[in-house]
Amino acid sequence: MRCPLLSGTILRVMDWTTLALSWTLWTPLIGAFLLMFVPKGQELVARAVALTITLITLGMAGVLFLGFNPNVTGYQYVEQFAWLPDYGVSYFLGIDGVSLWLVGLTALLSVFAVAFSFAIQERIREFLIWMLVLESALLGVFMALDVILFYVFFELTLVPSYFLISLWGGRDRAAAALKFFLYTFFGSLFMLIASIVLAFEYQKAFNTLTFELPRLQAFVWEQGLPGNLETWLFWGFALAFAVKLPLVPFHTWWPQSMGAAPMPLIVVFLKTGAYGFMRYAIPLFPDAAAAFAPVMISLAAVAIVYAATVAVMQSDIKRVALYAVVSHAGFIIMGLFSLTPEGFVGGALQQINHGVTMGALFLLLGMLEVRTRTLQIDALGGLKQQMPLFSALFLIVMLASVALPGTNGFVGEFLCLLGAYKSAHAGMYPVGWVVLGITGTILAAVYMLWMFQRVFYGPTPARWREVPDLRPAELALVLPLIVLIFWIGVRPISLTQTMERAALEWVKPHAQMLRPDMASAQKAEER
Repeated sequence: MRCPLLSGTILRVMDWTTLALSWTLWTPLIGAFLLMFVPKGQELVARAVALTITLITLGMAGVLFLGFNPNVTGYQYVEQFAWLPDYGVSYFLGIDGVSLWLVGLTALLSVFAVAFSFAIQERIREFLIWMLVLESALLGVFMALDVILFYVFFELTLVPSYFLISLWGGRDRAAAALKFFLYTFFGSLFMLIASIVLAFEYQKAFNTLTFELPRLQAFVWEQGLPGNLETWLFWGFALAFAVKLPLVPFHTWWPQSMGAAPMPLIVVFLKTGAYGFMRYAIPLFPDAAAAFAPVMISLAAVAIVYAATVAVMQSDIKRVALYAVVSHAGFIIMGLFSLTPEGFVGGALQQINHGVTMGALFLLLGMLEVRTRTLQIDALGGLKQQMPLFSALFLIVMLASVALPGTNGFVGEFLCLLGAYKSAHAGMYPVGWVVLGITGTILAAVYMLWMFQRVFYGPTPARWREVPDLRPAELALVLPLIVLIFWIGVRPISLTQTMERAALEWVKPHAQMLRPDMASAQKAEER
């Protein structure tokens, strides 16, 4: 078996004068450095600098879209330089049809998160510095093709997130920030250990130490690993990503930590754990991923139903939304571990949908919190009469989160469930897990609609009768995401077209386990 990342189209290497990925990656960090020279008390200048930097980064991400060729197999805009040559670690960047969209979405949401920082009134400059550092770290996660470099960016996201929660968070922010850091940091240590072991196995075979993802992937696909080593290494990676995702039962840090987090952080906080499964855990260890697919599918189905059940019992809108995130994570895992092209595209698309839909939802919740100083469901009510525009947009976003046909959420969940059913029909695991996942969509509609009814209908309390509706500047932040919700729902091919070629390569080692017609299609594609 040959690794498609090495046997496909030659990787496109950028000229050193046009290091598109590096400029996109490091621009926010450069902006954070520049903010250090803004005098204290100049909040307006600091906001203007940070917003300009995020807009420049978004423009650079747009350049990546303009030059990206969806018909090319493999990574594009590749940059590789020696970093720690004696230890096999390199500065190795590249993107494909999936990471391209995640890079673009990160840049877009960062603009909205920084623009929404008007809700932050203390230590504004420091807040913006950490937001820009977080943007660079997230971009690095989606660009890195060296396992150690990926680990560095993956862990770097913890540092700004920790300070953003502990300094600008809500109630119990110190404990929430510490729990967030400890859970995600120690979970990632298993990935680091597994990465080192895998690199040493490669060195035994080729007398060369490397952490390059394509080489390690080709080594495992073609040579294999001794004994049960692949299983242990798979779980080393899987544990780190399951914690960060968050996947039940490794999700316990999520409601407390993100419940105390400032809204701009949650807006930009993307599914790095899901991306890790898709880019590293499953492709690096295909046999172990296939062997434990039933376990992961069952966890995903349980997560969908569990999150929906717990969400019904929440008294705070923010916590309801946070459990909806856990439910989305279940659908992503169900799609990815179906090991089918449909599941891959659905899992990748659902990561984009999560950023768009939940980004819009948390933006709206932040605007509501600024007005009312509370998100307690029982304290609100009758807001539709006072805030008709806000209510309409909130309803649209809420329906997208429960996968209403015509919105982006429906396409992603449909493809995830379709891929999962396809694998279940091939005998990989019981179809009952897929049915359980489907019931989660029904429960999601129940708890979201019930929450919406209590918050926006009924008599309006006297203290909310002077609450203003959305202002033009706030509307400008939310409308682009609303447009994306409908655009992806109506024209999903605009995204899936760039993902499909990556999907066919990604599922090649698993084609034989599925229906014969899929294996035949894979062989025809190779010819």
